[in-house]
Amino acid sequence: MTPPIAPPGWSRWLVPPAALSVHLSIGQAYAWSVFKPPLESALDLTGTQSALPFQLGIVMLGLSAAFGGTLVERNGPRWAMTVALVCFSSGFLLASLGAATEQYWLIVFGYGFVGGIGLGIGYISPVSTLIKWFPDRPGMATGIAIMGFGGGALIASPWSAQMIESFGATGSGIALAFLVHGLTYAVFMSLGVLLVRVPRPKQTADGKPVELTGVQVSARRAIRTPQFWCLWVVLCMNVTAGIGILEKAAPMITDFFADTATPVSVSAAAGFVALLSAANMAGRIGWSSTSDLIGRKNIYRLYLGAGAVMYLLIVSLGDSSKPLFILCALVILSFYGGGFATIPAYLKDLFGTYQVGAIHGRLLTAWSTAGVLGPLIVNWVADSQESAGKSGPGLYGLSLTIMIGLLAVGFVANELVRPVNPRHHHIPTPRKASDDSSDDATVEQQSA
Repeated sequence: MTPPIAPPGWSRWLVPPAALSVHLSIGQAYAWSVFKPPLESALDLTGTQSALPFQLGIVMLGLSAAFGGTLVERNGPRWAMTVALVCFSSGFLLASLGAATEQYWLIVFGYGFVGGIGLGIGYISPVSTLIKWFPDRPGMATGIAIMGFGGGALIASPWSAQMIESFGATGSGIALAFLVHGLTYAVFMSLGVLLVRVPRPKQTADGKPVELTGVQVSARRAIRTPQFWCLWVVLCMNVTAGIGILEKAAPMITDFFADTATPVSVSAAAGFVALLSAANMAGRIGWSSTSDLIGRKNIYRLYLGAGAVMYLLIVSLGDSSKPLFILCALVILSFYGGGFATIPAYLKDLFGTYQVGAIHGRLLTAWSTAGVLGPLIVNWVADSQESAGKSGPGLYGLSLTIMIGLLAVGFVANELVRPVNPRHHHIPTPRKASDDSSDDATVEQQSA
């Protein structure tokens, strides 16, 4: 499939809106916590069980991005966005059927497995294209698009809560809400499919393609470098620390202040989820743009170091200050979002633009791991503490302390990042971006 090439005079500023239409849609995943309480009530599930669709969705996001990254590079963003549209919308339709028939496994399969594939392919679909359109400001460009993924819940959270209230917190009501989601997102994502373009290849005076310059590393060579695995640990730790709160945001703030004079209502909890989504979204564009000015390593020092301090404040103060709890959570989620938006530019700095989308896809397996670890730690600890008779902040103190330790591990990994050894460098001759084996053979011949 030939990617759609931009005609002469095409404005590069039309590409971020195309990416946003997809990312705002698949960003609904961050509003999953709104569905947890009604699903637990309607289908008699525990908190750990109701997290399964979200966890599987994040696992499939990472796996589909890793295995599909090369296909995205080869076939282009329009193909990728189409695949994302079909899978993501179909996942909602299957989940709707599962809720209507009270077959929870079908919700897990539809939203988690099928929809998760749409998440992964849709997430990486515009990344390399944006970096090629904006070589001068890669952090800002990827931040604009990826902020849509963080901001998706800003729309989906109140929208989903309103539908549950209108349709009812029953199996049939949840099924109808899933159905509306699937159909609406299919229409909205179609806008991105129709609008996206790739830049025209640069040519020399005699009409030959201009070869890439500077550090260029193929995807297959990149995963053999310590830099890749250091960044894998950095992303995994940062995501684990944020996603645990995000997946359980609505019930967490309700539990945290349940024993105070001002408990949090269901509608206020949904508003808290929306606020977290806003912080997530703002962090993606704000912090990633800042990284263009101060550097990627410095911005990750901020994410990981200051994030640990925010968690320490939450653990230390407990339920004594609701505004401070909310403020710390907002800062943590801004760092969480900023980490996602900055990582493609970090990869571009280390490995070049050649196959950066495929490298990014492979790195997102860290997100898959974190998608299991974060919710598992928070939900399992909360369930076990509840069984022990604890309530309020006592349900989450241990899990939040674990998050501090994980952020410390990520901080160390970021400090270990160094420029890629020249033996991994390769300036590719024009060929299919997926031809990793040829790249490796060329590198070995050059080394010889």
